[in-house]
Amino acid sequence: MYKNILVPIAIGHEPNTATALDVARTLLGDGGKITALSVIEAIPSYIRSYLPEGQEEKSYRDVRDALDKELAGTEGVIPVVLTGHPGREILDYAQKHEVDCIVIASHRPGFQDYFLGSTAAWVVRHTPCAVHVVR
Repeated sequence: MYKNILVPIAIGHEPNTATALDVARTLLGDGGKITALSVIEAIPSYIRSYLPEGQEEKSYRDVRDALDKELAGTEGVIPVVLTGHPGREILDYAQKHEVDCIVIASHRPGFQDYFLGSTAAWVVRHTPCAVHVVR
């Protein structure tokens, strides 16, 4: 069983969030922890100047609120929101926090990413820990 499980959640693309959390609970060992991570895409600097004052902070709050809503009624799951490239942020977080398993949901892919969604595929190819993909 795993001691430190990371469950990336793409707000607005919840293909199997509940299933991913159920799988994480099943894989969790005694005394372990589950972290739900949502990553906001970074806004390029050339666009940032055109946005209203405080837009980035509002986006962060909106994603945090959506993540909290998604996790409502779920006990023992730590919510975390980061900004950056989703695949890289997931891997960086996993390495910094000694995650030993990532449970990631993947949408039903189109032809361009036939086997996995692009973020899930990136995580599977680059992470040094166990990865469970949920569809």
